[in-house]
Amino acid sequence: MKKPPIQNLTRLHPIIKFILATISTFCAITLCVSVLLLATTKVVNVDHSSHHVFDPTTLNHLVFGIASSGKSWPRRKDYAKLWWNHNNGMKGCVFVDTLPSNDTNNSSSPLLPPLCVSEDTSKFRYTYRRGGLRSAIRVARVVKEIVALNHSDVRWYVFGDDDTVFLPENLVKILSKYDHRLWYYVGAHTEMYEGCQVFGFGMAFGGGGFAISAPLAKVLAKVFDSCIERYTHLYGSDARVYSCITELGVGLTHEPGFHQVDLRGNIFGLLAAHPMTPLLSLHHPEAIDSIFPNMTAKGALQHLFEAVKVDSQRVLQQTVCYDNESSWTVSVSWGYAVQVFHNNLPLPEAVRVQKTFKQWKEGGSVVGGIYTFNTRDVHSDPCTRPSVFYLDKVSYGKDFFIMSNYKKSFQNCSHDMPTKKLEVIKVVTNKLDLDIKKLQSPRRHCCDVLRYTTGDMMEVAIRECKDEELIYMH
Repeated sequence: MKKPPIQNLTRLHPIIKFILATISTFCAITLCVSVLLLATTKVVNVDHSSHHVFDPTTLNHLVFGIASSGKSWPRRKDYAKLWWNHNNGMKGCVFVDTLPSNDTNNSSSPLLPPLCVSEDTSKFRYTYRRGGLRSAIRVARVVKEIVALNHSDVRWYVFGDDDTVFLPENLVKILSKYDHRLWYYVGAHTEMYEGCQVFGFGMAFGGGGFAISAPLAKVLAKVFDSCIERYTHLYGSDARVYSCITELGVGLTHEPGFHQVDLRGNIFGLLAAHPMTPLLSLHHPEAIDSIFPNMTAKGALQHLFEAVKVDSQRVLQQTVCYDNESSWTVSVSWGYAVQVFHNNLPLPEAVRVQKTFKQWKEGGSVVGGIYTFNTRDVHSDPCTRPSVFYLDKVSYGKDFFIMSNYKKSFQNCSHDMPTKKLEVIKVVTNKLDLDIKKLQSPRRHCCDVLRYTTGDMMEVAIRECKDEELIYMH
């Protein structure tokens, strides 16, 4: 009877035993090395695919490219003074066709970005035939020339006009949502539906400002001049940038905090019902009324920036609460204005933008009066309109609470208003600090109305809503 094969192994020649032992040892070592290599590879892949392995984005990671001219910069540089601060690590340049003859020491002032003279663009064709400006080519090439300055440690390039007012800290917060190592084109379209029809809903309008991640900007700079040659018929600079980015296969990442402000007159309605996202920019200050009564346009913006300096992320954030005792609806646009409606105004109506403004083109078409957000008409009877209280002052109070006071604005009404005795509204808040999760999934804050015994002052406390809390008249 034959023995099983396993037993025959014991009778093998010693040399064969040695060979088998060597092979077994080699296989064991190979297996261990393979496991170690696989483990190492896995760690590297996780590191490269993670979204938050890098240091937080700061102002030092942003570079601003501002389009201007030797003629317009002297009268518009005060807008840049509102938001530019080289001491905070800000980098960038204002691109002009020629240096202003009556402007000196700009490059050394910490209050203003340095000036850069744009390259000659005479070789490029411009064939738009309905009143456009050839300077659109020079302005468009800012996206190429700013990259050529070779700033170090850049994550984002931010572009705007010399009358674009940015909120840099809010820009940093919003751009931190995105992985700067990827290709991103971030901005917003115009408020005019007609403008979006003409130029496209996927185009970031340049006056409102837009941001391009550094990797995309570097590639865009290499191919941009060839794109300009194919789009000689376009009107503006932003259309040229959009067309070339589209050819690279990248779409717009929409951020509604950028404001083109293609509106005229009183934009109170737009500012009083801001989207639930930090304010990033405002454009066209010379085409609109002063945003605060009895102030110049620049003085009004300076007044708004008093609130920006205290709590930039909360500026213009709309909070709505209800005073059940008087059946009033109170709408707070923090750092700007408080409205008291003398009735129960449901929240879906309160967050609509009041059409206090006029359309961009005077005598334009019916489509020109249609906008890219929900609107409601201003009541024809002044006595039916809400009482408006504008920002007076803002400061830190006890226990790091922020106190902001709002004073009543004049209202032309033929009879006594329900809010006749009310003169001041005080708003109490904590400083807003939005993390990435709250930016990606925003929720409106709640507030409580408190009355003073004197009757001429109301206090409103803003807070985070409870999990199941609803905002309505109880």
